[in-house]
Amino acid sequence: MPLTLPDKLPAIELLKQENIFVIDNSRAAHQDIRPLRIVILNLMPIKVTTETDLVRILSNSPLQLEIQLMKVKAHTSKNTPVEHMKAFYRDFELMKEERFDGMIITGAPVEHLDYDDVNYWDEISEIFEWSKTHVTSTMYICWAAQAGLYYHYGIPKYPLEEKMFGIFPQHSLCPSLPLFRGFDDVFYMPHSRHTELHRDDIVAHPSLTLVAESELSGVSIVMARGGREIYVTGHSEYAPNTLDGEYKRDLSKGLPIQKPYNYYRNDDPTQEPLVTWRAHGNMMFLNWLNYYVYQETPYDINDIH
Repeated sequence: MPLTLPDKLPAIELLKQENIFVIDNSRAAHQDIRPLRIVILNLMPIKVTTETDLVRILSNSPLQLEIQLMKVKAHTSKNTPVEHMKAFYRDFELMKEERFDGMIITGAPVEHLDYDDVNYWDEISEIFEWSKTHVTSTMYICWAAQAGLYYHYGIPKYPLEEKMFGIFPQHSLCPSLPLFRGFDDVFYMPHSRHTELHRDDIVAHPSLTLVAESELSGVSIVMARGGREIYVTGHSEYAPNTLDGEYKRDLSKGLPIQKPYNYYRNDDPTQEPLVTWRAHGNMMFLNWLNYYVYQETPYDINDIH
């Protein structure tokens, strides 16, 4: 089934070039079906890239999805044209009376700040609280995973001596969970972060379940409220060249950056990345949509609470 996207969203044409089936709102209005309503709170600086990454991975679902884009009012993006934001994004305050089957909250380049020092912390805290009663299942990614665990459960983050950067092997601690249906014993996930969660903090909290981890990159996926909250510390949605772009960007700025781990063919930055995470990334999002959104959400969306 197709994804329904806002009319003229740049991702539509980009993904059509990849033979991915997407339609705009105008065409979807003529279809007699109740699509799953998915809202993406995009906190990343280059919005179009993140939109395209997430839409690409969501497009693999056989379910029809209606995608909406949310932004925080307290922060103005400096890396995305104002026209794009006005055309495709709505402030949370304009959406807070609505309900959604699923929500994705992205990472953000604010790891160096204490949570209270993030200029939109009050607003995103309100969104976190709102999601508990207005969304069937929310997936928190990278910084959002850390921030959500801190807001909901008081779990702190800790600075790393150097950036966790590369493609790291993970394993499930609960392989029978629907989230891991179809997974191999080992799966790979991109990570790009300067802070981490500590395993002991997670397992000590009675409301949290650590469901995947890595000997190298640590806490990977945490679940709460029976899957109504899923916290992913990495980036299964990343495109093949994302880490390459980050690495070369930081090198050009003279920033201290290690070569991304387990990423380039023959560990050589002059060669292409070796993609090892895409199949399991697709499967994770599909399983989330099927087992934690579609099979749990009420037919009448107004019954979400």
